[in-house]
Formats: sequence, structure tokens, C-alpha cells
Amino acid sequence: MSVIILGIESSCDDTSAAVIKDNILLSNIIANQNVHKSYGGVVPELASRAHQQNIIPVVDEAIRSANLSRDDIDAVAFTRGPGLLGSLLVGTSFVKGFALAQNIKMIEVNHLQAHILVHFLQQSDSVSSMPDFPFLCLLVSGGHTQLVLVKDFLDMEIIGSTIDDAAGEAFDKCAKLMGLPYPGGPHVDKLAKKGDAWRFNFNKPKIDDYNYSFSGLKTSFLYFLRDQLKKDDQFIDNNRADLAASLQRTIIDILLQKFIMAAKDYKVKHIALAGGVSANSGLREAVLKTFDKSGYSTYIPEFSFTTDNAAMIAITGLYKYYKGQFADQDVTPLARMHF
Repeated sequence: MSVIILGIESSCDDTSAAVIKDNILLSNIIANQNVHKSYGGVVPELASRAHQQNIIPVVDEAIRSANLSRDDIDAVAFTRGPGLLGSLLVGTSFVKGFALAQNIKMIEVNHLQAHILVHFLQQSDSVSSMPDFPFLCLLVSGGHTQLVLVKDFLDMEIIGSTIDDAAGEAFDKCAKLMGLPYPGGPHVDKLAKKGDAWRFNFNKPKIDDYNYSFSGLKTSFLYFLRDQLKKDDQFIDNNRADLAASLQRTIIDILLQKFIMAAKDYKVKHIALAGGVSANSGLREAVLKTFDKSGYSTYIPEFSFTTDNAAMIAITGLYKYYKGQFADQDVTPLARMHF
């Protein structure tokens, strides 16, 4: 018998609801919050209030777009963490009420695991390729940079992570130094296509094992701009595309160095990207070019599934449903949450 899962995602500033039937996506609705752009970053209190306004119409639209009713839902999966506590609380509270009203099970989901499991989501009855276990996944986002050995749907091991800042944060903070709007990552990516990636060189960290560090790069970038602006106060305006391209190339080089090393050491044949930064065109191209020519099977999510979305929550909830891993009504959201 088929299983229908409603997924709810509210970890940061996007309110999303999705419906899947088994592993086939029926709908995926996302309400963005543009209010944060004028502040140069997400304001937690504003995010929470926007989730309260958006969650009911978003869920209603997701169910209607799937051509279903509330009574067709077998279970509701939700992001328990990690994320902004106020935003998570809105989603968790809604799910508790919905589950009680419908007399269905709740399934708590780790947001980071969900980014990885989006690779197993199907968008139609025609089956698309999926990674075989075990596979190695580079999870890159605004708040996390991790190398994850995925042994099974719910069996994952973090073998490397950032010891300070995430790759996405480096993109955004350096973009802000160049006078680019928030979020800066997409603007850097767009500019980089017009620039010379080898024009400028920035420091790369030397970190043990499979771990990452991006704080030194941010500092190097800041000091470089400071020194150049002393000589030419129009330096950023005159070199913005080359700066973006050189910055992007440096971040990608840092990411790929450990990714390649881990893939060889763990002798995996399948590798994957996940997370918001996996939308970066330079990173996507570099991963495909690097691994495909070496005989690896490479998996990169569609752009619509790189950022936060409820489809990834629903598919993760499906595999927990199969295992009977349900949450109780006393479950609470967690700002920090590990695998």
C-alpha cells in the first residue's frame, strides 16, 4: 500500500510544505521572505513572524496541488533541527496540532540528513538515477560544510566538517565586503562567470584530516581589499568580477581538495553534492569535471532542491516511516542537532 507523507520545513527563512506518495513528489510549495534583504541577513524574530503568516496557506496549497485532502495524509514529517529556534518552533507547533487533528503520526527530521536524502526523491513514475550505498556526500550550505559517508538511508557518518565558518558564510561575508546584496553567494556566482579566476590569489588553510576552515580566507580577503583600497579607492568597483571569480575558485579548490582525498581513502564509487551552495555553478561544474573523468558516478541535485525545501523533509520522513521512527507530542525543536 502506498504511503503519503506531508513534509514541513521551517528551519530558517523559507516556509515550505510538500507532499509525496511513496518516493514520488506530488507538490512542493515554498514561501520566501524578502524582508531580510534590507538587513543584510536573516533576522530571527522577523523570520518567526513570517512563518506564522505563511505556514497555513503554504500547507493548504501543497495539499491542494497534490490533488489530495487532509484525510489522505498518512503522516507528517517536520524539521526538528538544526536551525533558528523560533522558526523551528512555528513548524513544530503547527505539526503537533495537525497530527492531533488528523490522528496521524509525526516524524522528526534532521535538516542536514534531509539535504542528502533529496537524491532519492523521484519527480515522476519514470525512475531517475540514484546513488548506491555507500556514497560520499559533500554537504555545503550557509551554516554547514561537511563530508558525510552515507552507508544507508538513515545511517550516516560525518568524516569531516568545518572547524569554524561554513563555505556559504564565506561566500556571503566576502560578497558583502564587495558591496553585493544579500544573499551574496548567487551574486558572486553570476559575477564570477565574467571574471578572471586566476587574477588574484587568497590564502588556503592547511587543516588536518578531512576538516575545513574558511575563517582565514575571509580575513585574507578583507585585508587584501583594505590594502588595495588604500592605493585605489575604486579598486572594488573596477575589479569586482575578477574578485568574485578568484574568490569562488579559491573556495572550490578548498572544498575539492578534501573531497577528492576522502573519496580515494574510502574507496567509494558514488559521490554527491547537497545543500544550498551546491547551487553554485562553478562548484557543480568542477565536481562533474573532476570526478566524472576519474570514473566516479556523480550526483548533483536540481537547483530547486539545493535550497531549503519540504520535499527533502518528506522523503526523509518516508524512510523513517518505514522504520517506525515516530515522534511524540512532547518533542521540542533543537537549534543544534547532530546525526
